[in-house]
Amino acid sequence: MLFNPDDARPFPGLSRIGALLADPGRAAMLWSLMDGCSRPAGELTMIAGLSPSSASGHLAKLTESGLLALEVSGRHRYYRIATADIAMAIEALANLAHASAPLRETTASQQPQRRASTVPLDMRYARTCYDHLAGELAVRLFDRMLASQWLEIVRDTAAGSAPARPGPTALDTTERGIDEFARLGIDLTAQRAQRRRFACTCIDWSERRPHLAGALGAAFLSACTTHGWLEQTAKRRVLRVTPAGQRHFGAVLTDA
Repeated sequence: MLFNPDDARPFPGLSRIGALLADPGRAAMLWSLMDGCSRPAGELTMIAGLSPSSASGHLAKLTESGLLALEVSGRHRYYRIATADIAMAIEALANLAHASAPLRETTASQQPQRRASTVPLDMRYARTCYDHLAGELAVRLFDRMLASQWLEIVRDTAAGSAPARPGPTALDTTERGIDEFARLGIDLTAQRAQRRRFACTCIDWSERRPHLAGALGAAFLSACTTHGWLEQTAKRRVLRVTPAGQRHFGAVLTDA
């Protein structure tokens, strides 16, 4: 049977978004904003390795498409990723790119293997994924939150055990989780009132397993920095676990 172009009409924006992300310069700009910060046009121009006029055109396209949001301060123009959902989609695409990387050449007696991960070593343990915690530490903490019944997967009662929606798995806090997050100083009522997902999974780019995202994920990262367990470093997205954080996370991850 021949392909009918009409079948693709329910998703008219898919090819448009794909075309925007296919350009290496635009992709570099978007990836540099995955730490949740706003950056000036000049900095994004240097990151992408483009001329100012070319970068201006690319930034205009990303803004008009809704992928970036523009903030004007005097003569300066700052850009950031427009929404947390867009950031999660970019992280998911990075994960897909890693999973679909070409196989390494092997001998006849060996199994084909994916190319070694290109994730820098200092980013693998603790980093930001837009506005929430990512890396090995984030995955291990999320596993512990599930095992300790701080969080539960939201089920669609009409569909039995199926997740409520495709894509990131929706989560909610349990009664124990409400108490535990409150002890961290997280106002769950305020997080639920935000115009974004309250809590959901995000597939970790380096670990290929889920970590906590959504408003609760952002609040958890903020609490970790407020308590002095994590701190920013000179490198974008890279987080440092402080001595206090090593003691705290070590106790949490080894607590039966």
